[in-house]
Amino acid sequence: MIDAIMDTPYIKSLPFLWEGLQFTVAITLIGLFLGMILGALAGLGKLSKIKFIRTFWTVYIEIIRGTPIMAQALFIYFGLAELQLNSFATGVIAIALNAGAYIGEIVRGAVYSIDSGQTEAGRSLGLTERQTMRYIVWPQAFKRMIPPLGNQFVISLKDTSVFSVIAVPDLIYQGRQYYNATFEQFETLVMVCIFYLIITIPAALYLRRIERKMDV
Repeated sequence: MIDAIMDTPYIKSLPFLWEGLQFTVAITLIGLFLGMILGALAGLGKLSKIKFIRTFWTVYIEIIRGTPIMAQALFIYFGLAELQLNSFATGVIAIALNAGAYIGEIVRGAVYSIDSGQTEAGRSLGLTERQTMRYIVWPQAFKRMIPPLGNQFVISLKDTSVFSVIAVPDLIYQGRQYYNATFEQFETLVMVCIFYLIITIPAALYLRRIERKMDV
């Protein structure tokens, strides 16, 4: 019985897909970490009173949001070939740049949503503009960022699937390599979908738990 189960196409594809899953998760986590730093800079940059800084980040956000992530990855990999980036580094940079633009809008919207009276209260207490942002505005804004940041994690995870076009050995790429060799397309793609769901469903449940805990 056990031998029969282990000999099914579903089980036999697991080692190949597991290898791809590790690349998918690694690109998502590293890319999102960098994207959050970039997004914080972009969001605060768009709120800057200095026109040059505000324009710079606005142009960045509009370009990234207006082009598909596949085009961005192809541009980095082939258009900037002189940089000689490997496919993994290209995937990380593409996720960071793409997520950074969307997170920038999340940050800007969250900060902008805080009532101006909060800022005025901080200034009336003698706090500087930076202190008011750090101690009063940012903590409240961060709570409002949690739900959209969770959505961005899921989106970025699924966006990694397009990187198979530049030979990133992610989940999709490994699955395609496997079914091309075995002709077991249906079974392999079922397992690919299950692998994605194994990550996205627990992540969504965990984020909801955080939201309830923080009363978002």
